[in-house]
Amino acid sequence: MKKRLLSLLLLLSLVLTLSACGGGGAAAPTPASAATPAPSAAPEPTQIPEPATRSFTDSAGRTLELPAKVEKIAVSGPTAQIVLFALAPERLVGIANSWDDSAKEYIAPEYYSLPLMGQLYGGKGELNLEELLKAAPDVVIDVGEPKQSIVEDMDKLTEQTGIPFLHIDGYTASMGDAYRMLGDLLGLEDRAAVLADYCDEIYAFAAGLEEKLAPEKKKTALYLLGDSGLNVIASGSFHAEMLNLIVDNAAVLENPSSKGTGNETDMEQLMLWDPEVIFFAPDSIYDKVGDDPAWQELQAIRNRNYYRVPYGPYNWMGFPPSVQRYLGVLWAAKLLYPEAADYDLYTEVSRYYRLFYGCELTQAQFDALMG
Repeated sequence: MKKRLLSLLLLLSLVLTLSACGGGGAAAPTPASAATPAPSAAPEPTQIPEPATRSFTDSAGRTLELPAKVEKIAVSGPTAQIVLFALAPERLVGIANSWDDSAKEYIAPEYYSLPLMGQLYGGKGELNLEELLKAAPDVVIDVGEPKQSIVEDMDKLTEQTGIPFLHIDGYTASMGDAYRMLGDLLGLEDRAAVLADYCDEIYAFAAGLEEKLAPEKKKTALYLLGDSGLNVIASGSFHAEMLNLIVDNAAVLENPSSKGTGNETDMEQLMLWDPEVIFFAPDSIYDKVGDDPAWQELQAIRNRNYYRVPYGPYNWMGFPPSVQRYLGVLWAAKLLYPEAADYDLYTEVSRYYRLFYGCELTQAQFDALMG
């Protein structure tokens, strides 16, 4: 019995010894706790939502909170209307002034049905806040010469309507910068750059005209308007910016008017100025002065150096005083200084109409404008 028990113990010891050896036997399984963890899936990228608003500082130094994407625009007046129509006509929700009948030749018909909203400063009718609120624009844009009360005016209307009102300076010398500013505001930088470069180009030509004319001088001139022709655009006024670039404006007054109607004067004063050239506004008395003895006292009339400013769809020398004044620069320079203005006027006018009105101007249309 003892021998059998001893034999069993020896056999069991041998089996245990063989199991512990690594030779030829199957590898012992790795404990579950020591297993290499399976790679986890890459985390989904976090979607950062685009901001709903942005800050924008206007030319008056006011910082406003605007929609990140400005899709609907209202304008405060006709100057802004002309500027913005060239840049973003499809975003306009209304117009400040009705289109003139002549505009039908140059402007796409879909823009004739836009609501009439009036204008903030002067002109024909006040801003129609009811129509403005109904159109619900993202922003209302004012362009031009800032009034002394511009900050107060813009702040008051913004608070009153809940719609941001902002001002962009729009001088002849800085219209390129105005377009770049508007391009940033509207996310239309490339389109704005084309218009801005054009404005800079025409202004640089006009500003360098006197140097091209040397040793000659710019001609003395007056720009007359009104039913009687006795209102004058005086040197130093915002409305005379373009005129002062291409002529020596004879109308030097102590208090030049900032209104589009200019300063009222009389025939005696015109005779004292007695300019070499007179420009008449499109709706003035151009057709009557040639046979009027009183007007014949002026050398410009006697020598037939007087001209009616082209019109279509706006007055090329202003009213409103917007970007179409560059057309006045090109026209008047070619008229008065043909050797210095070494360009084809039809080509240049066509380029403007293409850029600012989206219109391919025909030779017949150009001839009619010149007529």
